[in-house]
Amino acid sequence: MTRSALPGHRRFGQPAVSQRLLCGKGSRTGHLHRSAQPRGAQSGRKTCVRNRGGFVGHADAPVTSTRGSTLTSVEPDGDRTYDPSKDANADNVSDAERELYGGRLRYDQSYVQHEGPLTRLGFGHMAAALPRMVGMVLRTGWRTDRRALAGVVAAQLGQGVTAGWGLVAVNSVLTRLFADGPTADKLDEALPSLAVLAVAAVATAVLSAWSTAMSGRLEPQVERAVSARYYTAVTHVEVEATERPEVQRVLEAGKFGTDSARSMLRLSVGVGNVVIGMAAAAVVLAALHWTLLPMLLAIALPKGWGAVRSARREYLSRLNWVDHRRAIASLLAYLTRPHAAGEIRVHAAGAKLLSGYEEMSRQTEAEQRRLARAQASTDLVAGGFAGAASLACYGVLWWLLASGGLPLAIGGTAVIAIRTSTARLTSLVQQVNRLYEELLFLTDTEDAIEVAGENAIPSSGTPLPAPAREVRTEGVSFTYPGADAPSLNGVSVRVPRGKVTALVGANGSGKTTLTKVLAGILLPSEGAVWWLGESGERVELREADRAHVFGAVGLLAQDFPRWEMTAAANVAIGIGDRPRDMDRVRKAAEEAGVLELVEGLPHGWDSIVFKGYERGVQLSGGQWQKLGSARTRYRQAPFLLVDEPTSALDPHAEIAAFQGLWSLAEEGHAVVLVTHRLAATMKADHIYVLDQGRVVEDGTHEELVAREGGLYQGMFAAQAAQYGHAPAADAVPGPRGARPSDHPTAS
Repeated sequence: MTRSALPGHRRFGQPAVSQRLLCGKGSRTGHLHRSAQPRGAQSGRKTCVRNRGGFVGHADAPVTSTRGSTLTSVEPDGDRTYDPSKDANADNVSDAERELYGGRLRYDQSYVQHEGPLTRLGFGHMAAALPRMVGMVLRTGWRTDRRALAGVVAAQLGQGVTAGWGLVAVNSVLTRLFADGPTADKLDEALPSLAVLAVAAVATAVLSAWSTAMSGRLEPQVERAVSARYYTAVTHVEVEATERPEVQRVLEAGKFGTDSARSMLRLSVGVGNVVIGMAAAAVVLAALHWTLLPMLLAIALPKGWGAVRSARREYLSRLNWVDHRRAIASLLAYLTRPHAAGEIRVHAAGAKLLSGYEEMSRQTEAEQRRLARAQASTDLVAGGFAGAASLACYGVLWWLLASGGLPLAIGGTAVIAIRTSTARLTSLVQQVNRLYEELLFLTDTEDAIEVAGENAIPSSGTPLPAPAREVRTEGVSFTYPGADAPSLNGVSVRVPRGKVTALVGANGSGKTTLTKVLAGILLPSEGAVWWLGESGERVELREADRAHVFGAVGLLAQDFPRWEMTAAANVAIGIGDRPRDMDRVRKAAEEAGVLELVEGLPHGWDSIVFKGYERGVQLSGGQWQKLGSARTRYRQAPFLLVDEPTSALDPHAEIAAFQGLWSLAEEGHAVVLVTHRLAATMKADHIYVLDQGRVVEDGTHEELVAREGGLYQGMFAAQAAQYGHAPAADAVPGPRGARPSDHPTAS
C-alpha cells in the first residue's frame, strides 16, 4: 500500500481534482455538478469531478456516523457505481464500531459528492494529465526561483542527450568488436567510442549532481511559496463562509497539499529524467531498426497496466475506510490528552478506548491483507504477460539476427536498450502514479486558495469615522448556514464609548453572535451595523474598510486561543502585526493581575506556557484567563468585546477583573460585556436582555429588576436565591414557556 493508505497518516482520503488541471477546457472527463449543501441549499459553484473526501479535521474532531448512507464512486473496470455496503467487508462491522459510533462509519452524503478520478486512471488519463502536472510544477518553480528551475531543466535535458549519446557509443563499440579482423585491431578501433562512452558517463554523473543541487535549492522554496499562498488566503476568508460545510471542507482539505508541491517537484524531476532517457533510447532504437521500438513497448506495457490497476485498488480502499482510520487515530489521541487524563484513569475510559482501537485496527489489518493478496495476483498476471511478451520479442530478435535482417551489433544494442528502458518504464508508471496522487492534494490546495479568494474579506472600503464614538445595530438578523432558525432576529443595540454595555440571556440566546457582528467578524443577513463619528458621520459595516473595523476592536472570547508560545508572545500577539513593546506588555500584565505570576516563573517572560517544552510551564484556567485579559489590554482598542471574562477566576480576582473593565470605560473605551454573572451587570451603564435571538428587554439594572415578570428580574432573582437573598424558593421563576413576543421589546 502507499503511504497515504496507512492508518494515522496525514491523508485519510482523496481530495479534489480541479477542472482546469485535469478536465481541461471543455473536457468531458467528468460531469459538472453543483456542490451539494446541507438542508437543500445550493452554492451555485460548478465543479468538475470534485471529491471532498479528504480528512478535514484534527484527530480529536467528532466523527460523523451516517448510518444507511452509501458512498458512490466509479469502479475501475466499468461505469457501474461502487457501493461499499455491497462489499464483503461492509457487513463486517466490529462491536467497537457499533458501540462507539452506532455502526459502520460512512461519509456524510448530505454535502459530499465524489467521482474518484483515480478509479478511472489509465494510461490515457495519465498521458493527458502529465503535461498539466509538470506544467503546474514549472509555473510554481518559475515564480519561486527561476535560476534553480532553469538549472534543473537544463540538467534533465542534458542527461537525456548523454543517454542517447551513450547508446550510440555502445552501438559503435559493438559494431567495431563484431567486425572482421584481428581482436587487437578491433579494440583499437573501438577506443574512440569507448572514450565517448566514458565521457557520457561522467557527464551524466555531473548533470545528475547539478540537478540534485538545484532541486534541493528549489524544493523548500516551492513548498514555502505554496504554503504561504494557502495560509494567507484562508486567514482572509469571511467567517460566515467557514460556517458553510462545503466551503470549510475545501479549506481544510487544502492544508494537506501544501507539502505536495515539494513532492511533485521531486517526482517531476524523476519523471522527466525517465521520460527524456526513454525518448532518447526510443529515437536511437527507431533509427537502428523499426521493429525495436514495438518490442520495447510490448514488454513494458503489461507492467505499467499492473501498476495502474494497483493504484486504483488502493484508492478505492482508502475511500471506503477513510472515516474508520480517522476514528482509530482519534481513539489513540484521547489517551495522551491532559484534559482527558482523569477519566482515562479513574473511569477506566482508557481500557474502553484501547479495546476499541485493537478491534478496529484488526479490521484495517484484514483490509491490508486483502490488498496484499490482490496486489500479488495483479503482479502475477502482469509479470506473466510481460514474460510472454519478452519471450516473443527476443524470439523475433533471434530470428532477425539469424536471418541476417539485423546486424549483431544492433541486436546487442537493442538488448541493452530494451532492458534498461523496461526498468525505466516500470519506474515511470510508479512515479506518475505518485505524481498524480500528489497532484490531487496540491489541486486541493489550489482549490482552497480559489474558494478562499471567492469568499475573502474585501481588502478595501470606506474608512471609519475618526474617532468613532459609537457602534449601532438596526434590525440586525443573522442565520448560520444550515440552521433552521436565526441566531439574531431584528436586534437593535447601541454601544457608545465610555460606557459598559452588558449582554445577558440564556445559552444560545444570540449574545456571542451579536458580539461577532459588532466586531465585523460576521456580516448581518438583514439590517445594518453603523459606525458613528463625533460629528454625526457614519459608515455601514458592509461598506466599511474591514481592516479599519478590526483595528478598532479588541476581543476576549470565552474560548480564546492559548498559544503554545512564551508568556510574552501570548500577550504581544494582541497586536500581532507590530513589533513587541515589553514595557506595554508588563503594563498590560500588571493591569490584568498576572505580572507577578509571570515574572515568578522559572524563565519569566521567556517561559513557554505549554507543558512539554524545555521551558514549558502549565497554567491554570484562571491564570490563562488573566493572560488573555492582558492580551486584550495590550491591544488598547477603543471598542472591547469580552465574553465571560471571569468564568475561571476566584472571587477576588473576579472582582478585580470587573473593576478593571469599569476603569477602561472611564478611560473612554466602549466595553461590551457578555456574562452570566448578573451581579457584575449591576454596574453596567446599559443592559440588553436577549432571548431566542431577540432583544426582549433593555435598560439599567434598576429599571430591569423593577419590571415585574421580566426575564432579567427572574434571572437575577434565581442567582440571588443561591446566596439567600431571594424571598423564598417558590418565588424563583420556573422554566419559561413564553415566546419572545410576550416580552416588552427594546425601545
